[in-house]
Amino acid sequence: MTIYSLYIYDRHCACVYYQDWHRTKQPKRAGEGGGILNAVSQAVSPLATDSAAPTPSAFSSPRNTLSSTSGLVVAVGEDPVTPLPNPAEHARSNTLPFDEEAKLVYGVVLSLRNMVKKISGRDEQFTSYRTSSYRLHLYETVSGYKFIMLSDAATDGLRFVLRSIYNGPFLEYVVRNPLVPMDSRSQGIDNDYFRASIDRLVRGLSVFN
Repeated sequence: MTIYSLYIYDRHCACVYYQDWHRTKQPKRAGEGGGILNAVSQAVSPLATDSAAPTPSAFSSPRNTLSSTSGLVVAVGEDPVTPLPNPAEHARSNTLPFDEEAKLVYGVVLSLRNMVKKISGRDEQFTSYRTSSYRLHLYETVSGYKFIMLSDAATDGLRFVLRSIYNGPFLEYVVRNPLVPMDSRSQGIDNDYFRASIDRLVRGLSVFN
């Protein structure tokens, strides 16, 4: 099993947290005014100017920054027919800025979830889908937060991992932390303890690569 990345979205459809483990290509930082919230991830936050250096995070894990040898590109190009292209197309496409990538990932999930409800009824839940190169996993809370994880195609369902992230680090370091603004529409939920706890949980999986 190889886990590529994790996205968390709030009930306002905004990406409030991002973390990766095995991406093969670094996403572009979000553009100025692109709509990404503060404190989503230092690795993808917009720079003040093109020449400005990235602001280092207090969290020292090597997975806190994205390197060219750390994972799968999630969304590239602007092909409306193939929202998440296969890896063979990556070399011929330009990587999207992270704010556009986050919107694209959320849009794919929302579209598929709505399609499942229309075809199978409101009681049917969309939890994952698989392509030849990756698998997307979804866990949604009653409060509207969506936890989305991307893994290799051979991985079994990871809803239990996403549920563990919600019941563990998310409740402990976000919901019960009065210093973390929730539903602020202006601030993400990234903090050192939350990021480190997720990193330990994911790396602790017995089949994590």
